[in-house]
Amino acid sequence: MNLQHIFIIAKKELRAINSEKTIILAILLQLFIAMFSSFLIVGLAAMYDPDSLSAYSHQKYPVAYTGSPSPLADLLRESKDFVVYDMDLATAVTALEERKLSAVVWVPDTSPDADEPVKITLYTIKNDIQSSVVNSKLRDVFVTYENTLRGIRADRISSDPIVIELPPEVPGTNFYEFVYGLLIPLLIFMPAIISAALIIDMITEEFQHDTIETLISTPVTFTEMIWGKVAACFVIVPVQAFVWIALMIINGIHVAGVVPILLHVSVASLLMILLSTFVALHYRERTSAQFIFSTALVVVLLGVLALPVNPANLIVLLSIGAVGSEHWAALAVMVGVLVFGIAALTRYAQRVEKTALQ
Repeated sequence: MNLQHIFIIAKKELRAINSEKTIILAILLQLFIAMFSSFLIVGLAAMYDPDSLSAYSHQKYPVAYTGSPSPLADLLRESKDFVVYDMDLATAVTALEERKLSAVVWVPDTSPDADEPVKITLYTIKNDIQSSVVNSKLRDVFVTYENTLRGIRADRISSDPIVIELPPEVPGTNFYEFVYGLLIPLLIFMPAIISAALIIDMITEEFQHDTIETLISTPVTFTEMIWGKVAACFVIVPVQAFVWIALMIINGIHVAGVVPILLHVSVASLLMILLSTFVALHYRERTSAQFIFSTALVVVLLGVLALPVNPANLIVLLSIGAVGSEHWAALAVMVGVLVFGIAALTRYAQRVEKTALQ
């Protein structure tokens, strides 16, 4: 194969990609997420874990206390998160419906040392983000009140409970799970998925528009044309991945092991592109090829993700700097599969070219 011919085809295809509005919009969307990742994470993390919003809220919320006096009323007033109003239940619920209150707490006439449990009723607004924050802050007060009741009723315990020392709670755990477990792998592998789907359109349109014979009549061979398209789709993946990582670092998100991440993503994306190229050459029709590729990709991803050492898991471990040298062994295996796939695609493209000439 002539590398100069492959470069010419790749350059031509990159110009065509630049004119595709759908691809450009997809790239711009990823760029927007990466550029404003620190800002968007707050909103996206709220969808992943609504309670995480409570850490960002420092205002006081108006809450109505109704029912009988109890130590819970004092705990609410001592909290820095609430402004407590003593009201009757009907008036408080009406004010809540008019959004003048954030929550209504009703406490029954049950003595703290009574035999029956204390059943507290909480009224909040449905489908409201603020309610998630208020519920999270109220839960802390309720837990404190529960512990107070346990202390008052401790004389009823006939045997000593089993004491288990739990590890201290790490603040912001869900935040880091979302960033490193979901956001970074999603941004890193999304360009690979887009490129794998893109090359199907590039190849099938040559067959559907009957331009294969014209291309074969030029000095560029069919195999060189295929590899030029593969190169054009592949080169944009590590470039985008590097830009996304750089923008996240600028936004204050620490990403370790940038070079190994780019190597793993490059190899995994090229394997994905080779798979879609095989499908496109076999079916030669866009709709069928895209459907078969999507189905095959789901099956392959399920099989790969079932392995303890898989690209997605490695990206997470590399981004937090918690992986040893074993990731190089995984990369070596992927490179071996890649070499086999390159040889197989070259032979298959040559076979398709002979069939087209006949």
